[in-house]
Amino acid sequence: MQKIAMLGSGFIARFYADSIQGYRSQDKIISVYSRKDESAKKFSKEYNVNHFTTDMEEAIAHPGVDVVCVALPNNLHEEAVMLCCKYKKAVMVTKPLGRNAAEAKRMLQATEEAGIFNGYLEDLVYTPKFIKAEQSVRNGSLGRILWAKSRETHPGPHSDWFWDIEQAGGGCILDLGCHCVEIARSYIGKDIKPIEVMCWADTQVKPIDAEDHAIGLVKYQNGAIGQFEVSWTFRGGLDLRDEVMGTEGTIWINNFLRTGFEMFTTGKDTDYVAEKAESNTGWLFPVGDELNELGYNHMFMDMFNSLEQNKQPKETFYDGYVVNAVLDAAYRSAKTKLWEPVPLEVWRGKEDASKYNHLTPYDDEHYFIKEEVTHYGTKKLILKNKASGKIVEKIIE
Repeated sequence: MQKIAMLGSGFIARFYADSIQGYRSQDKIISVYSRKDESAKKFSKEYNVNHFTTDMEEAIAHPGVDVVCVALPNNLHEEAVMLCCKYKKAVMVTKPLGRNAAEAKRMLQATEEAGIFNGYLEDLVYTPKFIKAEQSVRNGSLGRILWAKSRETHPGPHSDWFWDIEQAGGGCILDLGCHCVEIARSYIGKDIKPIEVMCWADTQVKPIDAEDHAIGLVKYQNGAIGQFEVSWTFRGGLDLRDEVMGTEGTIWINNFLRTGFEMFTTGKDTDYVAEKAESNTGWLFPVGDELNELGYNHMFMDMFNSLEQNKQPKETFYDGYVVNAVLDAAYRSAKTKLWEPVPLEVWRGKEDASKYNHLTPYDDEHYFIKEEVTHYGTKKLILKNKASGKIVEKIIE
């Protein structure tokens, strides 16, 4: 059993609390911190938490607390983590880890120097569909991974602080791109170094200082490409989609908008439908179990099991730091309109993951390009002559 201090009492803290106190049915939130007294009281009543406070240090220092779960605005993550280091409390932090790589690196180093457990709460690499897809990739079902694309778009976040560039550290790139980068990175291989980023970003709709729409490409050292599409301007709900392409296959995943559950209603007695849903009338796309479909259950199971087994979880502060470094490069690229390098002062993966040789021999004289059967029954090979470079066809009777 883990006894938790929840820092935060809003939207994500409640998702976390539902999963923490529901899935393993043995862990308990015993202290909650909120910046607003009325919010702390409300959370404590609804989740049966005996201790609530508006003093962050008091919640972390609570003598009964084993683990601190940080579900706060981005600008408060570092303060919370440093207090956890002070009191030697295990800590888990919601995404993104920091507002930038410098913050993330300080948190990573501080927790490792303090010798405390650190977990990065990146829920979308714990969804059931992702877990199954990643296992297929690791087993080699797709061959060598060439391209991994992740898309997260919706009408915008729930709380005021997200829209403030100082508190949040950025716009949709930081808020949503952190998910997408880690998803693509996981498919390509977390030991493969991201080397440079090209990104377009703009503020198209919202009256804010940060970007509300962005598209980016991330080059990896082995030649693979990651792609992210993020937006706070998308109308129609929460769109979560992934694509993975390899030399031997492809995976398409739709996590939220098209899950096989569709409902029509006039709106009579209809309230909540799904996260970021914009309407409760007409044709709707409910989600059967959001805690599970969004990965929260598997994420906290991994965090608590890893803590109890004295091992690292699947997602650590190191992963959060790498993601922040990639997103820093994306922000620079959006300004310069150039490929920007990803400087990683801390790198724990492969030092040299060279690009694969794409020349596949067919015979002594040719490279193989493609084989197909035509609509009229002929089997055809497309080959490249090794000496001349000429592309030729070969019919197989």
